[in-house]
Amino acid sequence: MSDLEVDPPHQQQQQQLAMTPRRGRHSGRRGGGCLAAHPSAQEAVPQAASPSSPSSSTTARVCPLIEGVEDNWTWSKRHRSKEVVLSGPNSRTVHFHPNWSKGTAGVQGKRPLNNGRHYWELHVSQRVFGTSIMFGIGTKSARLHANAFRNMLGENEHGWGLSHKGVLWHKGVALLYTKRFRENHPTQIGVLFDGIEGTLTYYKDGKCLGVAFRGLNQIEEPLYPIVCSTAAKTEMTLKCTRREFVSLQDRCRAVIMRRVRSASRLEKLKLPLPISDYLSEVIDEMEPLRQVNQLEMCILNYDL
Repeated sequence: MSDLEVDPPHQQQQQQLAMTPRRGRHSGRRGGGCLAAHPSAQEAVPQAASPSSPSSSTTARVCPLIEGVEDNWTWSKRHRSKEVVLSGPNSRTVHFHPNWSKGTAGVQGKRPLNNGRHYWELHVSQRVFGTSIMFGIGTKSARLHANAFRNMLGENEHGWGLSHKGVLWHKGVALLYTKRFRENHPTQIGVLFDGIEGTLTYYKDGKCLGVAFRGLNQIEEPLYPIVCSTAAKTEMTLKCTRREFVSLQDRCRAVIMRRVRSASRLEKLKLPLPISDYLSEVIDEMEPLRQVNQLEMCILNYDL
């Protein structure tokens, strides 16, 4: 069996899993804001930046970390699957399974991103299909190759990933997060990693999907960007990489809010309004994501 060909049309009409977006407060703070052109975007469930394909909307947008600077990391030629080929300026384009696929291939970024704020965008070609195409971060212990079709990023405690089927993975646990990506259609995925607050947020085609993972500031090992795919001839290009300088004020807020945690507790402190507003920018109260049940997992894995 191979993730070589696109799923037949009748499968594309298959019933989609009902996702339950977590509704929470989205911050418009420096470096953390969603796309300005989409004020209705909610930081509750992850999503990405607007695609550059001809079929996409031409609405102007603002990149997260707009007050930051361009970053220059790229994909590692050393830490990658044998089924990954890098090309283009600064090796920013990843080709997975250039001939045919019989497993899962991944590649790691060159540089760890802990202790700062980083945003990157990936333009994914129209070959969106198969068992799993994933985006996220992981430690050096995260696998970059498997001789089977699997959700490799997040299969254990070493990775945190989002699958193109709209499911988050970490420690082998799947959580419903957003709608399944449209198959055979180019898309743009944005990833916002806040190493100070310890959060990972996704963007998709111009909409912020919200915080996906928390507690990443407690990970002592270096964390690297990672992408992987089971589908043959998949292509992703790193279009944007930005980082933000972190101030002592940001670090102090992170420490304080680990204790406060909620808007109601913050209100009880009766702080001056400017301080209260600044602290509240990082509060994101939302319903917990629901774990995928056995039936839903069967549907997710049903690829002809």
